[in-house]
Amino acid sequence: MRAHRFIGLLCVGMFIATLVARPAVAEDHPFVHQLFTDHMVIQRGVPAPVWGWTTPGAEVTVSMAGKSAKATADQDGKWMAKLGPFEAGGPHTLKVIGPQSATISDVLVGDVWICSGQSNMEMGIGNVNNAQQEIASANYPKIRLFTVPKRVSMEPTDTINSAWQVCTPESVAQGGWNGFTAVGYFFGRELHKDLDVPIGLIHTSWGGTIAEAWTSGDALMAMDDFRPAVEGIRQMAEAANRGASEKFEDRVNKWWNDNDPGTKASWQNTDADDASWKTMKLPNGWENAGLPNYDGIAWFRLAVTLPDGAAGKKAKLRLGPIDDIDTTYVNGRWVGGETVWNHPREYNVPAGVLKAGRNVIAVRVLDTGGGGGLFGGADQMTLDVDGASPVSLAGDWRYAATTPISKLPPSPQQTSNNPNVVTVLYNGMLAPIVPYGIKGAIWYQGESNAGRARQYRTLLPTMIADWRKRFGHDFPFFIVQLANFMQVQNTPVQSGWAELREAQLMTAQHDPKTGIAVITDIGDAADIHPKNKQDVGKRLAQSALNIAYGKDVVPCGPEFESTTVSGNEATLRFRYVGSGLMAQGDKITGFAIAGADGQFHYADAKIVGETIVVSSPDVAKPVAVRYGWANNPVCNLYNKEGLPATPFRSDVD
Repeated sequence: MRAHRFIGLLCVGMFIATLVARPAVAEDHPFVHQLFTDHMVIQRGVPAPVWGWTTPGAEVTVSMAGKSAKATADQDGKWMAKLGPFEAGGPHTLKVIGPQSATISDVLVGDVWICSGQSNMEMGIGNVNNAQQEIASANYPKIRLFTVPKRVSMEPTDTINSAWQVCTPESVAQGGWNGFTAVGYFFGRELHKDLDVPIGLIHTSWGGTIAEAWTSGDALMAMDDFRPAVEGIRQMAEAANRGASEKFEDRVNKWWNDNDPGTKASWQNTDADDASWKTMKLPNGWENAGLPNYDGIAWFRLAVTLPDGAAGKKAKLRLGPIDDIDTTYVNGRWVGGETVWNHPREYNVPAGVLKAGRNVIAVRVLDTGGGGGLFGGADQMTLDVDGASPVSLAGDWRYAATTPISKLPPSPQQTSNNPNVVTVLYNGMLAPIVPYGIKGAIWYQGESNAGRARQYRTLLPTMIADWRKRFGHDFPFFIVQLANFMQVQNTPVQSGWAELREAQLMTAQHDPKTGIAVITDIGDAADIHPKNKQDVGKRLAQSALNIAYGKDVVPCGPEFESTTVSGNEATLRFRYVGSGLMAQGDKITGFAIAGADGQFHYADAKIVGETIVVSSPDVAKPVAVRYGWANNPVCNLYNKEGLPATPFRSDVD
């Protein structure tokens, strides 16, 4: 498990001052919150919150369609009334009268859905299959769109700069990344067609972001993994509110010097004494090569001898992926650092750094949980000097561990240009729309938490419970499971993406108001952003029609329920079989079984009634069964409603 308590640290000199929300005072806020604009959708069937700011103690009256409600502004000037409930319909006019007045026109009553997550939710309709045709046909006057602007904040914010739009070809095509969220639009379109009620879609997403950024600090304080980071953010917010002006770079440098003996002793320099250090053959995960069960800071050094012709030349330093966070030096000169654990490192070495003879590469690594070290392939570790053949860096490096994670205090956190910090997107992009009346939420995120699946088993339910608490009811929540992605592998393997899918499925299975859309059949091995967003929206809508609306439809594909073993065969039972199991193809693929030795072998599988029977000549007595257990699984089990089975393992721990 990769806890990432220190996300936001590193790459000194690359940060900008943090943002802090100003306190809520009436003169800085609108009379009516910006969610309440022309063309809006109010949630049907509930007393809908309507709010804004005015003179403290003033009375405000809100009215629409023959109903009205009153509110009195508190000491900060905030007022909130609850209007309704209303049946689906419209258009109506919403009037707000107090010390100021406002009239909001073309208001529909229907169902409002939050659409959130990372880049696959953010991806606009202009990037999908048949994009131009989809845009041209997007003429749905009873579907309304609202986009939350990207913003990070150390403290919860309460205002927003946006407005509702009627769904037209022009409105779906404008905005960031080629238009309004495609998944959200296709989901809303399916619901609108089936239910014949207005649909409001509130889009709040940001590509490449982590789930803990979308969760409030109060909720994350219940998780040991994130408590130190939340405390660090709160300390920074307090310091900023006091007017503290210490530069972020200075705080980071002080943190390293206070907590890492290697930094204090300048181990990046060529003359640092590493003679007593042990050696480790790289690339390698350090748990397997000298640092078992170690999380914390470690340094790696390698001396490379270069010919006279390399002196002063530019070069490219390639180190492969590093788990988690690195700071890298050549001859004492900082050349780069990253915080993404599985991203290959490639750093430019400026002219004038390299010299003839002995050159020293030093890498400071901070591992916050789970695996650690430089773990890629040998061919990913090279020093490419201009005009010369690459120099292999694979082999024996000297290393020294300094401070374990258990002894490290929370690191400084920066937020202004970094959405991947705990709580900052909840504060900046969700808190401003709380407690608007909503029907539910759809969520397409997980890629950025892959590798931390065990943690995600707790994090995702924590986030969902947090959102429900903020909006004041247990609304339905629907998860898009990770698509198939990356190279297809020909033997059963361990898979970080499969484990993340499992965590998503566990969340849905343990919560009767949460559903899942399985999409391991419509991904793209070469593109983390598959273009078939139409089926993603349809499958989310299928789940919502059953769970949120009580329709008699099958919500998803087959889900593993139980297994029994007889001889060399395992018989599997599923829920959500619908009108029957089927394979898309000549035979069922994707199953693997293992005996007591734990070695998995691809299995033969056949449909017997509403069960699947699997066996392999290599396994005399099956102990565990897996299906679709890979980053990019080749699997083809469906129900006859055309919904794919979710990947699973019976040996879940």
